[in-house]
Amino acid sequence: MIQGWLRKGTRILLMAAVGFVVLSLVLVLLFRVVPVFGSMVMAERKVQAWMAGETLAIEQQWRPWPRLSDHAKLAVIAAEDQRFSAHNGFDFEQIRKAWEASRNGGRLRGASTISQQTAKNLFLWSGRSWLRKGLEAWFALLIEVIWPKQRILEVYLNIAEWDQGVFGLEAAAQHYFNVPAEALSEVQASRLAAILPNPRGWDAVQAVPHVERRSLWIRQQMRNLGRGYLDRL
Repeated sequence: MIQGWLRKGTRILLMAAVGFVVLSLVLVLLFRVVPVFGSMVMAERKVQAWMAGETLAIEQQWRPWPRLSDHAKLAVIAAEDQRFSAHNGFDFEQIRKAWEASRNGGRLRGASTISQQTAKNLFLWSGRSWLRKGLEAWFALLIEVIWPKQRILEVYLNIAEWDQGVFGLEAAAQHYFNVPAEALSEVQASRLAAILPNPRGWDAVQAVPHVERRSLWIRQQMRNLGRGYLDRL
């Protein structure tokens, strides 16, 4: 009896695992070419607002690669993942540094790549559970294998959160600076990139000193990387 239940349970788990793999492959293949007009994080924010008895309007408009400011592309890379063009989804050097810093008593800092953040924002939920991190690694690996680097950054810029209900570069550019995403200046782009660690708490226009210093640092990093960096994606 017990062995029969174990075999049945094993078959169910195996079928569920195969189904998950197939579904995730289909989704990643689909979003390689289809514009992305929503994400799991957007859905999560809607649910959070509903549970709080509030109504949240989501602002997001998809913009293809040519209509996204090169300043913004470079600013986000400079701020979030300077080894984006070189790694395969996981920056083990940054992971090592973050681990060593935490072991030495420093604050545990994030080491997520743009690929990991794209996977999390598009397919998963917020939080720090091991399950979430494991699924994030799986989806990050898939998009690195199936999508070109330009596509990963294109999707990230179109679904990143920049304020309460404001997602994607086009909505953020209009929200903060009243310009389209393709017209963002270097300073505007660096300020948007500067608030990514805390998009619902920081403001890209009325920047606190910490954000202003981070924005200046990002612009310095952008110049160090050079505009030719985008040609390597």
